Amino acid sequence: MGRRFLATLAAVAASINVDVATGYAQAQSHGWFPVPASAVYQTGDSWSDGGAAYRLYGVQSCLRGTQFTNAHGLKRDCGEASLAMLAALIRDLRPQCYEAAQIPRPKTIFVFCVAIPTEGAGKGARIDLGTALIATGFAFAALTPDGRPVHAPYLAAESVAQNARAGLWAFPDLPNPNAIILRALRRSASISPAVQPSP
Repeated sequence: MGRRFLATLAAVAASINVDVATGYAQAQSHGWFPVPASAVYQTGDSWSDGGAAYRLYGVQSCLRGTQFTNAHGLKRDCGEASLAMLAALIRDLRPQCYEAAQIPRPKTIFVFCVAIPTEGAGKGARIDLGTALIATGFAFAALTPDGRPVHAPYLAAESVAQNARAGLWAFPDLPNPNAIILRALRRSASISPAVQPSP
C-alpha cells in the first residue's frame, strides 16, 4: 500500500477525530492481539479463527450477493469488494485488535483494531481499521434497528467517503447495505403476526 494512501488515512482519521483513547485504556485489561495469519475472512467486516467469529465493532460491509456496476460497465459483487479491501488493509497495516464486546452463542467477538505504521508517510499515526474501511468507501457505519449509528465517529467517516465519492460510493447503483438491512427489518416487523396475550 502506498505512502500517500497511508498519509491520507491518517489525515482522515485525524480530521474526524476518532477517539481511540478509551479503547486503548480498555485494551489494557483485555490485551492486544493481531489478526492471525490463519484467519478466514468471511465478510468485509469479519473473519473467523479458532472456533470464534471476529467482527469489527460498528462496521457494516457490503452484503455478499449484492451487485454494483463498475467503471467498465461490469457487474461486481459488492460484498466481495468489501472483503478484498479488509484483507488488503489487514495485510498491509498489520493492526492490533482488542475485544469490545462478546456474544457467547455462537461465539462472536466484536473488536476495534488499530495500526500504527512504523515507516512511510503515515509513520506514527494511529489508523483505526474501521475508519480506514469506511473512509475509503469500502464499508459503512453500522446502524441500530432504529437507524442510529452504532459508533458515531464512523458515520462521520462515511459522510467524508460519500461526499468524496470514494471507493464504492463512486458507483451510482451502490447497494447500500444499511438501506437493505433496515428495509428488511421493517418488512419483517410489518408482516410478523401480533403476539396475543395468553388467557
